[in-house]
Amino acid sequence: MIPLQYELLLSAMLLCIGLYGVLARRNGIIVLMSIEIILNASILNFVAFSSYSGDASGQVFALLGIAVAAAEAAVGLAVFLSIYQTHGTIELDKVRFLKW
Repeated sequence: MIPLQYELLLSAMLLCIGLYGVLARRNGIIVLMSIEIILNASILNFVAFSSYSGDASGQVFALLGIAVAAAEAAVGLAVFLSIYQTHGTIELDKVRFLKW
């Protein structure tokens, strides 16, 4: 059995990698992937504490989190496709959302 500290350390590293991707990158797809990494870090926390405490409620929340992540990816990709059609790029610095 993997100790709880290792799982939490992995989750913290995933969170840091995701935050770096959100804050440092300007490509919309990479930002979306970084948000998915952050969601996976929180799901890993749910599963780690669920297995540590012996309660299955954390695993239920993890399944709900996976469903939310899938829906977020689908909606995010649809938004980025729409932005690409109107502006020709998905670079977040080059797209001006408030101008016609």
